Amino acid sequence: MEWFLSDVCTPHWNIEQDRGRDWDEAVALLTKDFPAYESPIRAFHQRWEETVSGTIEVNVELLGRLRGAGIPNYCITNFSGPKFQISQARYPFLAGFDGIIVSGDEQLLKPEPEIYNLLLSRYGLEAGDCVFVDDSKANVEGARAVGMHAIHFVEPMDLAAELRGYGIKA
Repeated sequence: MEWFLSDVCTPHWNIEQDRGRDWDEAVALLTKDFPAYESPIRAFHQRWEETVSGTIEVNVELLGRLRGAGIPNYCITNFSGPKFQISQARYPFLAGFDGIIVSGDEQLLKPEPEIYNLLLSRYGLEAGDCVFVDDSKANVEGARAVGMHAIHFVEPMDLAAELRGYGIKA
């Protein structure tokens, strides 16, 4: 499995679906290069939900408290548009944002500045009023580069305490 994910269905190949490439097209391109692995490549696409490990429940609860306190919350995600819709059905908290930017729908990726700027312009936000949270250091640096405050989330971080440092209480 490790070899397959590092040499066949690679992060480089997968990120192109997050950039908006159609999954069927992606599977066809990859099976052309790896015909002996057509079945597992197709399974990677068709059984994709099985690769999602779940949620960080304490953070989902925190998000609920923030929403309950009336604190606006937005989402920028590197995700295939169709796969994000599947995830929203599976994880209802993903449907409750005040605004969402899905990279696959926009053909933009974090940490490119354009994706952060799109969020700001589409929803009338000021960068300095936003606190961006991400588990990728590169994405956090991308947010900071456009003027957002940012938190690099790594477990076991107390995200609520980090947000309080920005005056956000829930």
